[in-house]
This record gives sequence, structure tokens and C-alpha cells, in this order.
Amino acid sequence: MNISTYDAISPVDGRYRKSCEPLAAYFSESSLIRYRVKVEAAYFIALCRIPLPQLKNISTYSIQKLEKLIQDLSVVDIKAIKDIESVTNHDVKAVEYYIKQNYEEALGDGSEFVHFGLTSQDINNTAIPLSVKDAMEEVMLPAINELRSRLVELSEEWRNIPMMAHTHGQPASPTSLGKEIAVFAERLDAQLNLLRSIPWSAKFGGATGNFNAHYAAYPEIDWVNFGNTFVEGLGLHRSQITTQIEHYDNLAALFDGNKRINTILIDLCRDMWTYISMNYFTQQVKKDEVGSSAMPHKVNPIDYENAEGNLGFANAIFEHLSSKLPISRMQRDLTDSTVMRNIGVPFSHTLIAFKSLQRGLNKIIVNNVAIEQDLENNWAVVAEAIQTILRREGYPNPYETLKDLTRTGEKINKSVMHLFIENLKVSDTVKKELMQFTPSNYVGMSMKFILSK
Repeated sequence: MNISTYDAISPVDGRYRKSCEPLAAYFSESSLIRYRVKVEAAYFIALCRIPLPQLKNISTYSIQKLEKLIQDLSVVDIKAIKDIESVTNHDVKAVEYYIKQNYEEALGDGSEFVHFGLTSQDINNTAIPLSVKDAMEEVMLPAINELRSRLVELSEEWRNIPMMAHTHGQPASPTSLGKEIAVFAERLDAQLNLLRSIPWSAKFGGATGNFNAHYAAYPEIDWVNFGNTFVEGLGLHRSQITTQIEHYDNLAALFDGNKRINTILIDLCRDMWTYISMNYFTQQVKKDEVGSSAMPHKVNPIDYENAEGNLGFANAIFEHLSSKLPISRMQRDLTDSTVMRNIGVPFSHTLIAFKSLQRGLNKIIVNNVAIEQDLENNWAVVAEAIQTILRREGYPNPYETLKDLTRTGEKINKSVMHLFIENLKVSDTVKKELMQFTPSNYVGMSMKFILSK
């Protein structure tokens, strides 16, 4: 049954379907079936290559036919598997029966070696990590790298723009606009490095992780080595000692890593929102777009707000996944099953957020006049430079002296600051040095920080 996106309950399949469409290839019901078929068929082929005595006569043609099934599972095949599931009420068993029924000629007398010695979690806990791995490598990491590259571009473009910093919401030692953007790119780099270090773990070892049935039937075969080789051939790492299910610790680490990246981007969204509210940035607008239904003048920072909302929602789901999945009652309960079906949800909201944030960054315009005016209105910030040099010169109580100047309630401007310097009991050389500082040039080394592209 085809459901209009207007009728979808979840916005990831409705309003935002276009933004997260690429993830359907990894997290939809049909994609899960494709990954299960891939694991199931690849496992049978691996048994043929041992070879098990009963499978030594399986022809090269038959193996090629199964390999083609892995590559070319059609919509018709998927519907047939779902039809079987409607009878079995078991999704993995439906895959097994489909392969047996539709590839009977290719399987020959070896049909009972489809799903031989396995439990459904050997399939699920290999298929799902593989789908997550592919989604990360083919969709999510390219998207975050694109966003990171844009931040690096902006940090370089804005590197020489001095800007008033704000700590506790109050004017603080000036910085560079580019450097403040570079902060987020460097934070992303650190978390991406951690993310890439997490192994892609799978469980593959029979009903309770001990290869009981395999070992009972063929005790002469090193099934641990077989399992390791098979799983590594799929691009995953086999967890060695497990219960019926993967313990999900590494998958939890992956979710936590994505959550930290999202938290960094929430921080960026809030900063950009605040800079827009301070008039440091304006936004490019399209003629026919509406900012407010009531106030015609408004251009709302909707891209950052949309991104923040989706990142927060994604993090709530990532948090549940990472805290729930590693916990199971004894050797297995089914609480992981329904939860695992929602893995695509936080990734979808994350991808929606990435695209919103990218849109926001691509239409931002620096308001140099507002930034320069804010600097000029806050000459008090150079008090830090002055008192530090006075410390160097051995001037008595420099901090307290500047504190008395800047906390009188009088507006500190260039004239007031220079008059203060003129009255200091220091050499003309030191006075000249102090006179050179302005809110626009007291930026330390902020303009020297450069990130690699």
C-alpha cells in the first residue's frame, strides 16, 4: 500500500522525507530485508567454501546465482518475503524460507544448510550493524564532512574580522569571527576521530553464542575461526564471547559519538541564532518567502532553529538507544528488537538538521558595521591589556587601578582611556605602547589560528 507523505505519521517519512531520503536505503523495512538476505545468502556460500561434505557438489553457477540475489533483490522479492512473514509471523524465518523456496534448484540437496545452526540474531546482529556502517560511511560522514568543510571555509573567510567576545553574556577580550567558527570545526574533528576508532561489531555464534549446533554436527571444524573470517569478509568485527545477542557496547559508543557531534552543532546553532539577534549577521532572503505570518519585516533564523530542534530530538533517541541496548535479561530478551527498528529515526533527524544548518550557513551575511560599532562601544575591554603591561612594568596595584577606572559607571571610550594612560606614572615609551591598543586590534593570536581543509 502506497501512503502519501501527507499521511505519514512521522515527519521523517512525511514533511522531511526529501531531506532524509538517502537513509531509506539503509534503515527502511525493505533495506533491512535486503541486508538480512545478504547475510543469509553469504553465510550459505561460506559453508559451501569450507566445504561442508554435504555442500561440496554445489556448483559455481549456483553460488553465482546466490551472489546475484545478494546484489539484485527486487521489490517483488521483498513483497514475497513479507507475504511469507505474514504466515510465519517471524521476519528472519521468512527470509530463510524465501531462499529455500525460490532457489531450490541452485541449493539442490543443500537447502537445509540455509540458516544452518543459526539463531535469528546471528542474522539481525550482523545485518543491522552492516546497514549502520554503510549508512555512516556513505551518507552521514560525507554530510558531516561537508558541514565541517563549510565551517573551515567560513573561518578562513572571516579570519581577519575582529569581533567582540562575550563571556557570561558580557563584553570580553575581543576575538576573531573566523576563530570562533574554527572552534566548532576543531571540536568536530576531535569527535570524528573518536567515532572512526569504534569497531563495527557483530554477533555470530549460534543460539547462545557458543556454536553449540555447529560444533555438535561438525566438531572437527574450527567454527570460531570460520565465524571470524565470515564476519570480517562482510567488513565487520565478530564479538568473540556473547550471549544470544550482540552486547551492543560498540554500537552504543557510536550513538554516543553521534550525540556528542550533535551537541556541538546545537551549540553552534545557538551561537549563530544569538549573533543574528545581535545584528552581527543578516540573512539572504528570497523575495516570496515569509518570515512571520503577522510581522512583514521579520526574517527569522529558521534554519538554525530547525536544526537545533532536530538535533535535540535525535539526541533523545540516541540516548535511549545507547543506554538501553547494552542491557538484556540474561542471555536474551526482546526489548532490543523493537528498539533496533528505530535506529534510522535519530540518523534521519540528524541528517535533516545537517541540511538545515548547511542552508543557514550558506545564506549568512556578515554585518561588519554592527560588529565594528560594538567594538567601538566597548573600550573598557582593553583594560586587560593595559593592566597586564603595567604588571610587567612593576606598576603598583595595576588590576585594582583599572578596576577603579572601568567600574565607575562612566562610559569608557577612546578619549577616556587615552586620558587615563596619559596620567599614568610610567615612561613615555610604555604610554606609547599602551596607546596602540584598541578594541579592534586587541585580538591576541585569534587571527593566526588556521585549520586544514
